[in-house]
Amino acid sequence: MKHVEKSRQKYTESQAYLAGGVASSLRSAMKPTPLFAASGTGPRITDVDGNTYIDYLFAYGPLILGHAHEATTESVHAAMKRGVTFGLQHEGEIELARRLTEILPCADKVALSGSGTEAVMLALRLARAFTGKRKIVRFHGHYHGWSDAIFTAFPSSDMRQSSSAAATQEQRLLPGTSGQSELALEDIILLPWNDSAVLEATLREYKDDIAAVISEPVMCNSGCVLPKSGYLEHMQDLTQELNMVMILDEVITGFRLGLSGAHGKFGLEPDLITIGKALGGGVAISAVAGRKDIMALIENGTVSHLGTLNGNCVATSAALATIAELSKEDGTIYHEMENNATHLVEGIRSLLAKHGIPGIVNHVGPVFHMMFTHEPAVEDFASFTKRDGAKYADFAGKMLEEGVLVRSNGLWYLSATHGAQEIEETLKAVDRALVNL
Repeated sequence: MKHVEKSRQKYTESQAYLAGGVASSLRSAMKPTPLFAASGTGPRITDVDGNTYIDYLFAYGPLILGHAHEATTESVHAAMKRGVTFGLQHEGEIELARRLTEILPCADKVALSGSGTEAVMLALRLARAFTGKRKIVRFHGHYHGWSDAIFTAFPSSDMRQSSSAAATQEQRLLPGTSGQSELALEDIILLPWNDSAVLEATLREYKDDIAAVISEPVMCNSGCVLPKSGYLEHMQDLTQELNMVMILDEVITGFRLGLSGAHGKFGLEPDLITIGKALGGGVAISAVAGRKDIMALIENGTVSHLGTLNGNCVATSAALATIAELSKEDGTIYHEMENNATHLVEGIRSLLAKHGIPGIVNHVGPVFHMMFTHEPAVEDFASFTKRDGAKYADFAGKMLEEGVLVRSNGLWYLSATHGAQEIEETLKAVDRALVNL
């Protein structure tokens, strides 16, 4: 058993001042206690008790270049010495906006904000203002932030459903948390993802009311499920035909699957995308990017885009440094990350077979989802919900004992700093953890 007494003490101390003892509700699910970090370097993180772990949590996705990346750190430091934020325009905003329009196929213009939740809120407002309609189609198992207007109940081992939401009648759309306005969800139509027939029937039936369809291009939050062949293309055709805005939420996939995002990789032309997480390499920044005529609604004042720290010097500097690093040698870094991820995924699959433990690992680029399940495949949300989440949470705890930090819901992120040594150490840890499961 690893010694985590200092983390336990810090957690007790934190609970006296910080609501819940953690700054984000997800972190409270960590067992045996929420860990307190002391430092991180490359693919490894060290806690206050001196334990060092190979990290696959990576701050829930942003640290694509690893911990304390030198070029990003130097860029942020230089920006801070010039001024953290001004409340005025500065050169970094122009540079970042220009760069995003160069690398994102759908981006005629961009708008900068602070978090993925804020970017989604702006994209939905733009869609409603542009179409003059109000309803939004979203999908089971997708996550688009925690604002009242989009946050629905989400089955995850580290996202607890409130008691009031659980008590709501099953036929009603469940809010994601107690205290959330249920009226805000009246404009949401929730559909199964990857079902073209249901999508088309719904869009045609409510074509006069639906402003937008918002979707993750890959269902990363619930099993790393890929879109079925032609599904997103069909969504694109339908939204164009029926005067709806197609929004791809690329907060995870943007800069994870390539500089052009998933829409570039898949050859799609969404009207708007939201990006965040890996964009800032660990510094809070997000953006909405898309068609000039839709983004013009911000320019002419039809849609207000507010935020005290939008486009601040530190955030834009971090994003520019991250993009510069990811762009080197024509994106070679992506090939290396995907190769390492493939090696790790294939190794885990072999170990599951070796130990006779039913499980699936769904993989896209440098991100994958590991599940204990008897399902032959996980290709939709219904099959994803049949996984043994408690067993995986137990596995995550055993991996922590082996010196590997993974999220308790099964989602793994690789960074550019994971190499052959980390992969081999991780596979040995998985082997030992499965024996003790």
